[in-house]
Amino acid sequence: MNYRHAFHAGNFADVWKHIALVLSLDHLRLKEAPFRVLDVFAGIGTYDLSSEEAARSPEWQDGIGRLWAAENPPAPVQRYLDLVAAAGDGPNTYPGSPALVAELLRYQDKALFCELHPIDFETLAARFERARGIKVERRDAWEAVRAHLPPVERRGLVLIDPPFERPGEFERLVEALKDGLSRWATGTYILWHADKDSHVTGEYRRALAETEARLLIADLQVCAPHEGQGLVSAGVTIANPPFGLEEALREAGGYLAALFARGSGAKAEIARISGRW
Repeated sequence: MNYRHAFHAGNFADVWKHIALVLSLDHLRLKEAPFRVLDVFAGIGTYDLSSEEAARSPEWQDGIGRLWAAENPPAPVQRYLDLVAAAGDGPNTYPGSPALVAELLRYQDKALFCELHPIDFETLAARFERARGIKVERRDAWEAVRAHLPPVERRGLVLIDPPFERPGEFERLVEALKDGLSRWATGTYILWHADKDSHVTGEYRRALAETEARLLIADLQVCAPHEGQGLVSAGVTIANPPFGLEEALREAGGYLAALFARGSGAKAEIARISGRW
């Protein structure tokens, strides 16, 4: 409950996560049938990059800041940038996942945003108070996965991106995915993780490999761990990834690894780790 995403909004890990989110939602929009999005660590929706919080930890400057100044990004990255421009509240803002999701919802689609922090919940609820098809709920993220699956629409996406400030987040991610798949086997799940310890991340991958779902893991590292300070590697795991996402992430990852590099060892790794492909 102490975690506030405003300190980290727009950093390289946010960019990577949100590219996967936008491209996955674009795929859902290809069919006319309605879909639902469940975002269980929703935050406040949009972040002011000139705020005191962002100034105290200006991680966005090495993330979306570099990308705003870049030229000729590949198509998957440009698509994300277009959505960031459309969903933000001005040039000094960065849209979080709820704002990006809201921008991509059609008349027939719905979204549920869950946020436990009391102040952030109030901010988020006020933002979407009159938004059609969007509900905001104050609820623990891990409870929300169990409570709201499967959706009546039978199509959609679940985003789970814990702050990784407490022990056991990897284990909770795996259990949430397994529980979600047992209730809704055909949904797309995007799980975000911070890679702070390669041994722990390796255990996470081995635990994921025990599931029967098609899993794609995509990691972005901006420098060798011994060269950087703070978070230097993060990734997303996508269960039931949409067609074409793997290739799009490879294209985006190669570009972003070079753009966000802080030293040697910058790279993007995309791999299939289990399931029937």
